[in-house]
Amino acid sequence: MKVVDDMVNSYKIDPLPTNISKIFKENGSLLKISKGSHLCLEGEPVKDIFYVVSGKVILSKETVSGKELTLRICGSNDCIGEGIIFSKTGFYPLSAKVMESATIITLDKNLFEMCLSQEPALLIECISWLQLQNLKAQTKMRDLLLYGKKGALYSTIIRLTNTYGMLKENGDIVIDYPLTNSDLANLCATSREVINRMLNELKKLEVISFDKSIITVHKLDFLKRECECENCPLNICRID
Repeated sequence: MKVVDDMVNSYKIDPLPTNISKIFKENGSLLKISKGSHLCLEGEPVKDIFYVVSGKVILSKETVSGKELTLRICGSNDCIGEGIIFSKTGFYPLSAKVMESATIITLDKNLFEMCLSQEPALLIECISWLQLQNLKAQTKMRDLLLYGKKGALYSTIIRLTNTYGMLKENGDIVIDYPLTNSDLANLCATSREVINRMLNELKKLEVISFDKSIITVHKLDFLKRECECENCPLNICRID
């Protein structure tokens, strides 16, 4: 597929600062993790934090009844477990499940904190990155809670275009990451049946089209208008 040079593809945006990733690479242990495995489970005692070298890992919360809310899709050069850094809670707040076979670096939480404490410049850099993660989480919660199911789906599609989008010469944006309707339902905190109906409505309006699990967005402005998009910076309006 031919794409223009200034495509929306934001793999180029590094989620984790280089100096922080060096801590993992110099002090951690490299592991190969198979698809479907968990790095950690919500409520388990904290031991390690994780750095994604390659692959995809989803972070989610799950209710006792089995409902799941996917909060992030982490890819290469991303950190998992940042919410427990310098925290005294002692338990993982989220579950991390490998969606694609992944290469992971694990690092003891206490050792990571010690490395940061020894270099104030690194600590400040880490705090800045954590603030960015907080902003991303806040905007996701806003869209999920304030704009209903349509707003949740539309804003999720917008975030997917900013994270995995490839802009074609005709203006269409291909979300170059396969997602099932169940995956989208978990990202939107709703049921697969609701997502099926809304996706078909968008298809009839020619806002999107889909080929198996790949979505192409034809009218991004429609989605932005319908969910009252605030045009946040691309490094905030992301799904990772």
